[in-house]
Amino acid sequence: MRHTVKRLFDIALSASALAVLALPLLTIYLIVRIWLGAPALFVQERPGMKGRVFRLVKFRTMTDARDASGNLLPDKERIHPLGNFLRSTSLDELPELWNVLRGDMSIVGPRPLLVQYLPLYNERQARRHEVRPGLTGLAQVKGRNALSWEERFELDVYYVEHQSLLLDLKIILLTIHTVFSRNGISGEGSVTMPHFTGTRKDALPPKPLP
Repeated sequence: MRHTVKRLFDIALSASALAVLALPLLTIYLIVRIWLGAPALFVQERPGMKGRVFRLVKFRTMTDARDASGNLLPDKERIHPLGNFLRSTSLDELPELWNVLRGDMSIVGPRPLLVQYLPLYNERQARRHEVRPGLTGLAQVKGRNALSWEERFELDVYYVEHQSLLLDLKIILLTIHTVFSRNGISGEGSVTMPHFTGTRKDALPPKPLP
């Protein structure tokens, strides 16, 4: 019953948001297309619930700048000022509302990460895939990219173990505050989170205080 209510909530909210934001979404699409070129949308495979892979859609925020050998430059050198603004305001994530409407994602849940991380999770961390990934989540309102991977995963698992409509509503309200405050956009020394390479087996997980 809880999962049915959550899905109906996701459908209603994502459909309403897409209808209300249709013009702003089109405007952002055209601006990105003009400033960053084609494609204006960034599409990438991400693992969802039970590890099933889906195609996540978001606005493009980086250029295709390359070095003399044809290799892509580091993220911090390819991030465009427009892309930086889209990331800091989370506007680049809005196309994911389509993923929510399709059922690939939920409004609230652990953020969908890279497919190559799947074999790197320990047994507890892998529990983040027991639910649909979210447009926003507990880790996003408790530090975002400024958290360590271990802190982030522990918050994801906390959400899995305590999920409820009330918690979802709380996270949505906190997300609005986080977006306006623009805290935790980047990881330390990086415009994004550094790549996850696994957790030491003897490492103790942090204890979050949601």
